[in-house]
Amino acid sequence: MFMLKNILLVAFGGAAGSVARYILSKAALSAAPSAFPLGTLAVNALGCLIMGVVCGLSKGDGAPLSPDAKLLLAAGFCGGFTTFSAFMDESLTLIKGGDFPLCVLYVFASMALGASGLLAGWYLAK
Repeated sequence: MFMLKNILLVAFGGAAGSVARYILSKAALSAAPSAFPLGTLAVNALGCLIMGVVCGLSKGDGAPLSPDAKLLLAAGFCGGFTTFSAFMDESLTLIKGGDFPLCVLYVFASMALGASGLLAGWYLAK
């Protein structure tokens, strides 16, 4: 069963991450107007960096980040900021676990299903 505290941690972190994504994307676009999605690229790269720091600081006994802080920052903030960071963390976990073929399958399936879903949604909306 989900605990209300955990739901609130994810909700508050997610709200902060969503606002941060919006601000960073708009700032990147106004700093360098272009058709290239620089804002999204910046958000994805920064989200992965933050996720790496959070995961690194929350692993093992005596980790500096508590499980609550990890929930707030990883599932909450990074989840609201970009799900790309979670995708990359899961991919790296597969590689570190020695399951490179499964990682490749996960990456390609995610890209193919994501692109297919976007295209199907676009056609359904028409």
